[in-house]
Amino acid sequence: MKAFLILEDGTVFSGTSIGSTRDMISEIVFNTSMTGYLEVLTDPSYAGQAVVMTYPLIGNYGITPDMESKKAWPDGYIVRELSRIPSNFRCEGTIQDFLKEQDIPGIAGVDTRALTKLLREKGTMNGMITTNESFDLEEILPKLRAYEVGDVVSEVTCKEVSVQKGDGPKVALMDFGAKNNIIRSLHKRGCEVTVYPADTPAEVIINSNPDGIMLSNGPGDPASLTTIIQEIKQLYNSDIPIFAICLGHQLMALANGAETYKLKYGHRGGNHPVKDLSNGRVYISSQNHGYAVDASTMDPAIAKEAFINVNDGTNEGLVYEGKKIFTVQFHPEACPGPQDSGYLFDRFMDMMKGA
Repeated sequence: MKAFLILEDGTVFSGTSIGSTRDMISEIVFNTSMTGYLEVLTDPSYAGQAVVMTYPLIGNYGITPDMESKKAWPDGYIVRELSRIPSNFRCEGTIQDFLKEQDIPGIAGVDTRALTKLLREKGTMNGMITTNESFDLEEILPKLRAYEVGDVVSEVTCKEVSVQKGDGPKVALMDFGAKNNIIRSLHKRGCEVTVYPADTPAEVIINSNPDGIMLSNGPGDPASLTTIIQEIKQLYNSDIPIFAICLGHQLMALANGAETYKLKYGHRGGNHPVKDLSNGRVYISSQNHGYAVDASTMDPAIAKEAFINVNDGTNEGLVYEGKKIFTVQFHPEACPGPQDSGYLFDRFMDMMKGA
């Protein structure tokens, strides 16, 4: 079946329908990872977006147990070539069947190189995937330009508190769209991890007397989460060690008077270089974000830059003065991606143990 990707600037790409055949409107973003497409599909940070995979062959090892949440989150999926006959000893199904089960519309056969270049030149755009060959462009374009991602954190967060038992430090994880590997990374270091919904009051977290607090990744515009930002201010004022990743990093900065802004086309993939300003060392990181902290708006008496992006100089992390708090924009838990910065979990463990 034919399918079409229509962008808000009027550009139309044609291809073959994969997954669900329903019409979809979403923000179109691209991911440069060469592997890990299942982890990308199940990353809650993609809620409200449709993902273009720049690597040309997707699906060659099928669907495996490597899911970062219980379901897929992107609104749509766009690939150059779909491998319809996967080969892997852990394979449990095909990606096309997975997309159908998850009701995610997709399109294959698209020139993803041309599409990605367009998104880099013009910036992130909204788009539609449709199988309707007689679509009316004049009718569709106003709908595309009117689309907004909205409040997606409330969609992806857990609905109730859960506990992963452990014999080590007790960590309170604020779930703004947490990937499973954050929990695994803490648990394998012995932590007992209690996962809280995003709207949990700070007072509840503090009264539970955790050894540390983790602020997770998540989707959407951080500046729109005004209620959560107010709660994070209270967490900041406590003396509990805090480690924040991605959206959590942005929210902590906003809670302390800094500003965030939307990147032209975001950072998404497993190959982004970040520089540790304390020693000049560069790490290859996994990233997935469309917004960044404007470090120039942060009071240097409150926090200083700890990491920067080598490609474009944007902020990638902050260390808070006089506090046991550090935050990073990238994903030290990776999945998919390199494990270069996994040591940051060890740094968090040392903070909780009072080292």
